[in-house]
Amino acid sequence: MVLLHSRQSLRVCRPFFPLLLSIIVAIAGASLPALAQTPQPAEIRIALITRQQPLPPLYEFDPVPEDEGIAGGRLAVRDNNTTGQFTGHRYALEEETLEEGQDAVAAARSLVARGVGFLAVNLPADEILAIADALKSENVVLFNVRATDDRLRGADCRSNVFHVVPNRAMLTDALAQFLAFKRWRRLFLVVGPQPGDKLYAEAVKRSARKFGLVVAAEKPWEFGPLARAKADSPTTAGALTFTQNLDYDIAVVADEAGDFGDYLAYRTWDPRLVVGTQGLTATTWHPTFEVWGAAQAQTRFRRTADRLMRPLDYQVWMAVRAIGEAVTQTKAADPGAVGQFIRSAEFGLPAYKGVSLSFRPWDQQLRQPLLLVQPRFLVSVAPEQGFLHQRTPLDTLGFDQPETACKLQ
Repeated sequence: MVLLHSRQSLRVCRPFFPLLLSIIVAIAGASLPALAQTPQPAEIRIALITRQQPLPPLYEFDPVPEDEGIAGGRLAVRDNNTTGQFTGHRYALEEETLEEGQDAVAAARSLVARGVGFLAVNLPADEILAIADALKSENVVLFNVRATDDRLRGADCRSNVFHVVPNRAMLTDALAQFLAFKRWRRLFLVVGPQPGDKLYAEAVKRSARKFGLVVAAEKPWEFGPLARAKADSPTTAGALTFTQNLDYDIAVVADEAGDFGDYLAYRTWDPRLVVGTQGLTATTWHPTFEVWGAAQAQTRFRRTADRLMRPLDYQVWMAVRAIGEAVTQTKAADPGAVGQFIRSAEFGLPAYKGVSLSFRPWDQQLRQPLLLVQPRFLVSVAPEQGFLHQRTPLDTLGFDQPETACKLQ
C-alpha cells in the first residue's frame, strides 16, 4: 500500500516537474546578469619613491635595513586592503627605488603617467620641491615622509604636499618642553659642520626662546668625524677641554649625520646629560613604545618584516594609512577629492598615539605626539603636561598658525 501510494504521488507530481524546472531556470537566469554586473574593486595605486642607499662602512653598528620605509608601506597596504575588501577598494604599492644619479622628477612623471595617484616621497627637500612643482597641474597628492626642513612648511610650502615626518621645529620643541618641564634651562649648544647641523641649531635656539630656555654657550665642533677606534687619540683630551669652564645644565648636540654626537656623552668635563640629535632624542617611533595599541603594531610589523619597526617605516605607514582612511571615509578614490578631505577638519588618522591625528590646514604638517627616547628606552611623550593650547596641545609643537610663513601655492 505504501509503495502504491508513493507511485500514485509520483504520477500526480510528474506533471509539475517541467513547471518547477522552468521556475528554477528563470531564477538562475535572473541572477546571472546580477552576478556578472558586480563591480570590480576600485584600485588605489600608491608609489613610494626612495633612493638606493650607499653601502654602509664595515664598522656600522646599526646598519640601515635595505627595506627601511618600504616595509612600513607594505604593512600599511595590507591594513588598507583589510578594510578595502568591505568598501570595494583595492590598494597597491609600487616601490620605485632610484639609482644614484637617476632623475627623481622623471621617475615621478612616469609613475603618474601609469595611473599612480599618490606618491610617498622619501627624498631630500630639493627633490621633493622639484617633484611637487613638476606635478602641480596633475591630479596627484604627495606625502613627504623624510625631509624635516622647516622651509617646506614655510616659505617653500606646496599645496600638493602633505608632511608626515615632523619638521625640525617640532623635534626641538618636543625636547625644549621636556627640558623646561625638568627645569634644566641653561643649554650648551654644540654645532656640527654640516648644513643640516646648522639648521637644527637654529631650530634649537627658536625652541629655547619659545619655552623660556637660555643658550648659555655655543661652540662649533671642530674635531671632525670620529671613528670608533679613536678612544685613545688626542681627540679625547680635546673633547674633554672642549666642555671645560662652562656653566650649563644640558649639552644639546646638533649632529644630524651622526659624526660625533654619540662620542660627546660621558666625555664632558662636568657630569652633564646630552640631548638633541644624539643622547635623548625626539622621534616618531621607537621599539620600546607599546601603549595605545602600539605593542600590537610592533608585533605585526616584526612578523611581516622580521625586524623592528624604525621611524621611517612608521612615517611611510602613516602616509599610506592616511590615504586608506580618507578613501574609506569619503568612498572616493580620486586623488583630488582624497587630498581635499585630508586637508579638512573631518579627517582623523588612528596611529597608535592615543589621539586621532590630523593635518594643519595652514602648512599641511601632520600633528602628532613625539616620543622622547634614549637608545633603548622611552623617556617621555610630548606635548608635556601643562603646555596648553586653545586648539590642541599638539599645536604647541612646531609652527602655529600665527607664526607660519607658508602661503600654499
